[in-house]
Amino acid sequence: MHKLPVVPGHQVVGVVDAVGAGAKGFKEGDRVGVIWLHSTDGSCQYCNRGQENLCLNAKFTGYDVDGGYAEAVIVPADFAHQIPKSFSDENAAPLLCAGVIGYRSFKLSGASRSDRLGLYGFGASAHIVLQIARHMGCEVYVFTRAAAHRELATKLGAAWVGDAKERLPHELDAAIVFAPAGPIVLDALRALRKGGTVSLAGITMTPIPEMDYSLIYHERVLRSAANSTRQDARELLELAAEVPVRTAVTLYPLEEANRAVADMKHSRIEGAGVLRIG
Repeated sequence: MHKLPVVPGHQVVGVVDAVGAGAKGFKEGDRVGVIWLHSTDGSCQYCNRGQENLCLNAKFTGYDVDGGYAEAVIVPADFAHQIPKSFSDENAAPLLCAGVIGYRSFKLSGASRSDRLGLYGFGASAHIVLQIARHMGCEVYVFTRAAAHRELATKLGAAWVGDAKERLPHELDAAIVFAPAGPIVLDALRALRKGGTVSLAGITMTPIPEMDYSLIYHERVLRSAANSTRQDARELLELAAEVPVRTAVTLYPLEEANRAVADMKHSRIEGAGVLRIG
């Protein structure tokens, strides 16, 4: 597959250059996307339980196999995804990374219509989840310190925007923590109603401080989201076209990849950063 725009390293939007023998569902010239989950063994205990995101022998794009920095990539047809025509290449790319893990975290939070959902941290994933959550009928509260992020959250329809330490007018029914800062987990639990769920979207996080048992008493749930499944990607792409999701994108040429990563680290990107090759 020849690449067009890419999200740094792990997810790719591109055009099919060639189709392998026996591959079905695609033809040369099709525009497709590749997510973090490159392949699974399909036979381990987790795959058999419908938890392919936890596969014991999974391979990941840009980690186990060539990813966004390669000139071309090879992906099993079953792990490639058709991109809705309504999205440009640049605006589709964030859906495959930030969008998919954000969507899985949203599902795991258990948030449903009329629920109050808190989003802690407001970057690439959260700005997509906010739009999906509002489409699903949730009232969304955004916790972020960056002025540009607060402005974007307000523009996208957040019911409330503020700091994680601020007292809310209502308890949350569910929350998603995107910021990789352990202490924020406790802030989210403090804001949660009885029986609510806090979903952790990050692949890494600083240590979560010791907590008083009262924070998880009354059947509050704290859970992580690990990787994502192909079904997550299919559902997210279909839903994103239905909403329709508007991805805020900061575009970089490939030779400025280091600057893109630095801008992401220091919260200088509004929405998602995307690299373009060629």
